[in-house]
Parts: sequence; C-alpha cells; structure tokens
Amino acid sequence: MTARTLLLLRHAKAKTPDDRPDVERRLTKRGQRDSAAAGTWMAAQGLRPEMVLCSPATRTRQTWHGVAMAMAAADAGATSPEVRYERGLYTGGRTEVIDLLRGVPDGVGTVLVVGHNPTISDVSVLLRPDGNGTVEGLKTCGLAVHRAEGPWSGTEPGGMELVTIHTARG
Repeated sequence: MTARTLLLLRHAKAKTPDDRPDVERRLTKRGQRDSAAAGTWMAAQGLRPEMVLCSPATRTRQTWHGVAMAMAAADAGATSPEVRYERGLYTGGRTEVIDLLRGVPDGVGTVLVVGHNPTISDVSVLLRPDGNGTVEGLKTCGLAVHRAEGPWSGTEPGGMELVTIHTARG
C-alpha cells in the first residue's frame, strides 16, 4: 500500500471586509508572517507537498506564496510542487474537497489544500476515523495533518487518521 499525507491549511489572517469583493481580500501583516511560519514549520517536519490545491481567492494565494517562500528558504534544493487553483475550494464545501482529493494522481504522496473555514475544518473532522465533530475548528493559518494508506481515489469520510494539528504564528 502507498502511504499518503494530506495537509489541510486554513488561510492566514485576512483584512476586514471592505468595499472590495470578498475574493479579493488580502492578508494582514500578521497573516503574511503566519503563512511564512507555516512554511517553516512544514519544512522542519519534513512535510513537503508534491501537489498544492489552492482556492483562487487572494488571501489563499498569498498564504500559499508565504508558505512556498519559507519552504524554499529552508531547503533551496527542494523541487516545486504542482499548484492548481481550484474554484471549488472557494465556492464549494466539503464534498468538493473530497472530490478534488479523489482526483489526485496516485503517484503523489503529499497534498496541501489551502482553503477557507468552515470547509477546511469540516473536511478535517469528516476524514477522521473517530468522526469527532465536537473538535474546535482550525484557527487562521491552522494546519491539520492526516495520513492514510491506499490511493487518493479511495478517499472516504472516516478514512484518514489525524496525525497532528498546528497553528502557525510568526
């Protein structure tokens, strides 16, 4: 069986909504620092995604950019993952996330999903074998790390053990 690792990342702290469309909200200075801290933590844990599924919203793209820059600084020789900006991560819910995961090629060992709450927290709870829905949701720049055996096409509710939760702060 092939081991696979899923990293679910809630975007970092974004500015308060103003007259811009929600999809264009940008990160705050704290959010920028926190996204870099997430990348540093991931690199220190040896969690290097081979594929990134990211919401197309500005704040999620900026979160991924901060993570990527920090990971590159930690290991200049690392290869860059394939990045796909998926509208369903902005407009959809947990069903769309599970469907995206089922479409990941089986040769990919580690996937990072950068998205929004409540969906990212809901997916983390949904995937846990214990199905514990009473767990507090991920904070901004919160990461949930899940692992399972078998192909991505077999991703099912209750099918990925939660390994750890980390909230990145810079």
